[in-house]
Amino acid sequence: MIASLAARHSWFEATARARLAGLLDPGSFSEILPPAESNPSPHLALLDLPGAFDDGVVVCYGQLEKKPIFAIAQEGQFMGGAVGEIHGAKIVGMLRRAAQEKPAAVLFLIDSGGVRLHEANAGLIAISEIMRAVLDARAAGVPVIALVGGSCGAFGGMGIVAKLCSAIIISEEGRLALSGPEVIETVAGVEEFDSKDRALVWRVTGGKHRYLMGDCAMLVDDDIAAFRRGATEFLAGWTEPAPSVAHLRAGQQALENRLAAYASYRDGLQVWAALGVAEPESVPLLDRDALVALKEGLPT
Repeated sequence: MIASLAARHSWFEATARARLAGLLDPGSFSEILPPAESNPSPHLALLDLPGAFDDGVVVCYGQLEKKPIFAIAQEGQFMGGAVGEIHGAKIVGMLRRAAQEKPAAVLFLIDSGGVRLHEANAGLIAISEIMRAVLDARAAGVPVIALVGGSCGAFGGMGIVAKLCSAIIISEEGRLALSGPEVIETVAGVEEFDSKDRALVWRVTGGKHRYLMGDCAMLVDDDIAAFRRGATEFLAGWTEPAPSVAHLRAGQQALENRLAAYASYRDGLQVWAALGVAEPESVPLLDRDALVALKEGLPT
């Protein structure tokens, strides 16, 4: 095995706490509501479903290169990182505290399929409160950086939350979209989207596609250290811009332009060809550095 690969610690395969332990400065991790202060979901208990002491999300203080950081890490291995009432309340509380205390950043380790359907409206309300809290933290001058590379990706309401953050750092293994593949297939039929075609899923929602489309600030390897370097590098030159109507209108126009250009396509291969990639079928085989070089060479 290549030595550099052997030294990697996969972000995709790690738990939420393992990601935080590798992301933050050694010894700086300080969890809020740790195991001794268990606070599981009351809704799951009513449904006779197993809960978790942290309800599937870790919130903590820490440092990144000696700068004070707040961090939120969803645990995809518990109910797919789905957002329920307690889960959402912990995230919102951390973001609101960030708006007050103004750390250097909030690192939001998203790994979620979206709303926890078992909790119905409580989960939907939680998602809406997270959206507002992200925007409030940014308005207070605190950058909120989404890190996406887990097995559940960032789908549903958490896909929207990711796009509301200051920036997204993603790995090839990460996925980002509003509706998950299974949801699209259930609603529109397998003719519209075959969720079992995993290559197609990654070509449409995966990190490489999102990076080529300009949806993410940075593409990193599936490595906890790579996410740490990416977050450090990004924050070193980042200033949170003041919200403006002109900025919102420019973003809306960009979305309308994308819809007009690509709405009829059904596969990332078609989109990459339209972007100017000479050999779109080669994209899935490129490593991270080659893909970044490819994007830099595309027509603007």
